[in-house]
Amino acid sequence: MTTDLILPHGGKLINKYVEKNNEDLMTFEVSSDLRNDAENIATGVFSPLEGFMNQDDLVSVLKEGRLRNGIPWTIPIILDVEKKIATQMQDLGDIVLCSGGAKFGIMHVEDIYGYNKDEIAAAVYGTTDVNHPAVNRLFKMKEFLVGGELGGFRMKEKDEIQKFRMYPSQTRSEIKKRGWKTVVGFQTRNVPHVAHEMLQKAALNIYDGLFVNPLIGKKKIGDFTDTLIIDTYESLIMNYFPKNRVLFSTIHTLMRYAGPREAIHHAIMRKNFGCTHFIVGRDHAGVGNYYPPFAAQEIFNEYPDLDIKPVFFPSFYYCKKCMSFANEKTCPHGIESKEELSGTMIRKMVNSGQIPEKHLMRREISDLIIKSEKPFVVD
Repeated sequence: MTTDLILPHGGKLINKYVEKNNEDLMTFEVSSDLRNDAENIATGVFSPLEGFMNQDDLVSVLKEGRLRNGIPWTIPIILDVEKKIATQMQDLGDIVLCSGGAKFGIMHVEDIYGYNKDEIAAAVYGTTDVNHPAVNRLFKMKEFLVGGELGGFRMKEKDEIQKFRMYPSQTRSEIKKRGWKTVVGFQTRNVPHVAHEMLQKAALNIYDGLFVNPLIGKKKIGDFTDTLIIDTYESLIMNYFPKNRVLFSTIHTLMRYAGPREAIHHAIMRKNFGCTHFIVGRDHAGVGNYYPPFAAQEIFNEYPDLDIKPVFFPSFYYCKKCMSFANEKTCPHGIESKEELSGTMIRKMVNSGQIPEKHLMRREISDLIIKSEKPFVVD
């Protein structure tokens, strides 16, 4: 059976791998987070980007939520450097990128420019409050940005954190092999509870395949650790999902907590992986009270040309009278019968020593949390 997959964002899946590197070039050390961004550019996760953003694209993204060519894009993908390094780079052309001393890619320096951190914070996060974790991180960045095309030549060695990592070319090949015409993506930064499971299975009643894609990367203090998220989802899928209907892969990038703008970014990445649909929850990618609860859903009205379709399910909760999980479309009972579930609620329960009851969380999942020595990010 031939399956025509959704086109990658921008129409072409980017592949920026080069045969070899030039050892004589200047070497520039970047963080592991920036290496993840570079690898996501090189493997097509961030298609149609071919490098870190130059000034024209950044300005367009901030003002219009689109690249300068009009393609939807909402999150700056930028490389920051201090003034001394920026001066050294001005006449170099090409540089080698490395992280932890390991060389992994070549960048052609096209643009070096200053930027206004307050403008980026206000446009992307809707606030300049340093208590917002991503704004806090932004204000600690160096004073110049470097834009230019990338070429990668060495990926990270796969370890326990990366054992389920797949690239868009691989997921697209698997989707085609399985003959799925519709694939719904599910983004998460939490361990799964039963309300998540019910939502995912509701989606499986509608679409051919479910793409479960936890975000692995830097998160705020108090979020669940990457290792625990991977282990709990592996257990859930192994025990409670039909294997031929689910594709499980991790995505390695920063959690930016940008609310509505990040919801669009998350959808674009899953489109590149081959998803036709994407589940957008209440307060998707939110933090604190920085965004209205449905802003992440409403922003999709501004992007009719996105191609990947957002899916808005009503929130699932446990109804004590129905004695099952339900939502406002299926349950007539009042708030006194509802047990709401959220990642925040689960984190609070675990922090206070409570074990979620088995109708709220599968015992296999809560057991993994209890046994974990470090269930939460601490720094």
